[in-house]
Amino acid sequence: MSNQHLIALDLDGTLLTDEKTISPRTKKVIAKAREKGHIVTISTGRPYRASSQYYHELNLDTAIVNFNGAFVHHPSDKSFGTYHSPLDLPTAKTVIETCEAFNVSNIMVEVIDDFYLRNFDEVFVETFLSGQNPVDHGNLLHILKDDPTCVLIHPKDEHVQELRNLLVDAHAEVIDQRVWGAPWNVIEIVKAGMNKAVGLQKVADFYQIPKERIIAFGDEDNDFEMIEYAGQGVAMGNGIEELKNLANSITLTNEEDGIAVYLEEALNLR
Repeated sequence: MSNQHLIALDLDGTLLTDEKTISPRTKKVIAKAREKGHIVTISTGRPYRASSQYYHELNLDTAIVNFNGAFVHHPSDKSFGTYHSPLDLPTAKTVIETCEAFNVSNIMVEVIDDFYLRNFDEVFVETFLSGQNPVDHGNLLHILKDDPTCVLIHPKDEHVQELRNLLVDAHAEVIDQRVWGAPWNVIEIVKAGMNKAVGLQKVADFYQIPKERIIAFGDEDNDFEMIEYAGQGVAMGNGIEELKNLANSITLTNEEDGIAVYLEEALNLR
């Protein structure tokens, strides 16, 4: 198919409604796009364990971008390869030591699909991790043996900016950081240079789709690079203003089937 497109979907605030579901209309349009020969991929900050249910719900058989590009793999095609770009362990431990000095509320370390907690908090586990339990919890400086994919820090609200500034000053050359919105105010630390565009480029290369035929949808600051990289970078109506200013187009919100509305028009799927 000469005009085959690669469609990249962020999850939270983009593909997913506020109730964390995929609307029937959006699901139908994505299925129609795939029937027409277009390739659909998920590109998310979530780990694979927290995105696989949506991958399977859409019946996808493509590569997937997790951890904002720090982990990219194909669940069923080993020829794609596995791309894992973790923080090195000494850097991660230095970051953890910095956070311990701030007496943060909690720290979570992810190693692909395993995760470790500083403090076992039932509310945190139930709300943030859908009831999944960590491999271990306690003193992360002793527990951690492998290079982590990312470190998630839950600081006290009054320390967020001060801690971010300190981490930039101490580790700017080796880490990148993002902030998650309310109610968590989580700081996410990944290896420097990791972003969704890096992951999406690996997927595009595998399927031999040129940049101009990539359509990417997003809503938050971890979508900047992907939206800029795609030939058609589309911001959701509920997205942050900075992303809307960067995007080629703005569609309706995640509650108004923004992805479906855009794809119907762009790919003539009505």
